[in-house]
Amino acid sequence: MTGGTTGAGLLAACGIRLPDGVRGGAGQADGAALTARPGAAPTGSSNGPPSTPGTHPLGLEADRDPLLYVPPTVAPDTAAPLVLTLHGAGGDAAAGLALLQPLADERGLLLLAPASRETTWDAVRGAYGRDAAVIDRALTRVFSGFAVDAGRVAVAGFSDGASYALGLGLANGDLFRRIVAFSPGFVPPGAERQGTPLVFVSHGDADEVLPVDRTSRRIVPELRDDGYDVTYREFSGPHTVPPDIAREAADWLR
Repeated sequence: MTGGTTGAGLLAACGIRLPDGVRGGAGQADGAALTARPGAAPTGSSNGPPSTPGTHPLGLEADRDPLLYVPPTVAPDTAAPLVLTLHGAGGDAAAGLALLQPLADERGLLLLAPASRETTWDAVRGAYGRDAAVIDRALTRVFSGFAVDAGRVAVAGFSDGASYALGLGLANGDLFRRIVAFSPGFVPPGAERQGTPLVFVSHGDADEVLPVDRTSRRIVPELRDDGYDVTYREFSGPHTVPPDIAREAADWLR
């Protein structure tokens, strides 16, 4: 699925209904911890990602390869913020980029968008596994080519991607300092949490895919009870990311 946040209807189709309408995952923590971390400067390795402005495949997977978007304002040797962007169920890497790409140029955001190996992310229906491993490899590749600001690494996602962003972000809070969850369904259980990342959650009050009463209205209080600083925006609308919510999230990431 492709398209920008201005095409709200395109993003609205990226959710799935889990068996009971909301929760999923088997609570397996194996594989949730990522090893990739930004360095002080790019290594200059020939294995690094393309540094020219535009959208580039990383060449890590023969099928559903991760994509990197480099805005014109970012140079490899200048510390830049990085956002890992995760598509909804049935989506692809281009759909992940679409979440924030219309705002990346003016905000100077590097965007890294992987694609799930199956129709949705592994921990949504089972254990952390190959999806997390591909993400780890993709982050390592980007960190080898760009001087990413270690204090400005974030993860964002929509629908199933938002659920995965919460699970992966909380398990790697020493890497992801901020988490953006657009219309999440649940927090995949089981993984040991690290750090204290800031969290931004949005959800439509007319969401029929992941009803807000059974999702974000439960997730947000639970996270706050656990000591996380959560910014919550509930809007009038269905299962989508309105342009004003995307813009607020991008501003919040700054």
